[in-house]
Amino acid sequence: MEEKELKALVSLLDDEDVQIVSHVEEKILSIGVSIIPFLELQWESSFNPKVQQRIEELIHTLQYELVKRRLNDWYAGEEKDLLTGMWIVSTYQYPDTELTQLKQDLEQIYYETWLEFRNDLYPFDQIKVINSVLFGKLKFGPNSKNFHSPGNSLINVVLEIKKGNPITLSVIYMLVAQKLKLPVYGVNLPNLFILTYKDEKHTQFYINAFNRGLIFSKQDIENYINELHLTPQPSFFEPCDSVEIIRRTLRNLIMSFEKMGEHAKANEVKVLLVEISDGGDLGV
Repeated sequence: MEEKELKALVSLLDDEDVQIVSHVEEKILSIGVSIIPFLELQWESSFNPKVQQRIEELIHTLQYELVKRRLNDWYAGEEKDLLTGMWIVSTYQYPDTELTQLKQDLEQIYYETWLEFRNDLYPFDQIKVINSVLFGKLKFGPNSKNFHSPGNSLINVVLEIKKGNPITLSVIYMLVAQKLKLPVYGVNLPNLFILTYKDEKHTQFYINAFNRGLIFSKQDIENYINELHLTPQPSFFEPCDSVEIIRRTLRNLIMSFEKMGEHAKANEVKVLLVEISDGGDLGV
């Protein structure tokens, strides 16, 4: 469709006839995400609040459909790369987020850590090096003051402000540790996402990225589970996969939006969660 036709189409968004507006919106949506830059230009040049609002809604719908498609493709794929999954989640709120930029940011953190890292250290000491760089030198830490901010679940925001929730801080920690060839993985503990160091020599301990990389034992987890009056499950102690991490990130995001009173966004993220949930589990 030529620009002249597109302009004529957008101009009809101001029509008083609801059916005409509905037809126009369907036509615009059928074009797909390629029309977004044009819609953004039309929004800037419009002085009609009603038209601007309708353009905003159309852009959001197109971007949301793109997030859904990317997430479905990621879930259906064999690789299920964790950073790619976290990037897709971030694009729900920040559509212009670039995966290449996230990779560059993480590469820089890895490089800062690699400068101080030594392969001949014991596992505990290797973890302490990562803790020193991430939480000391680079000043990453928990966003305790604004714990329920949606940004805490979005890796692009956490990489920028260096404050986040347990799962996003753990993901950054894990991606850096794995790039250093360390067997560090996520663990789906109730109410708190943590990490485990688990190698082939049966060395295993746990790391709390939300508490500056605090190292603790299996017994500590058992005590924690007892305090919550829960029955211990293998998943509380063993590594989880990338899909579980993305599901938990989405659940955190749902909870954040609900706490902020943004129920429409919470409902949209619930749909994303269902897309990658075997049984549609929406538990936070």
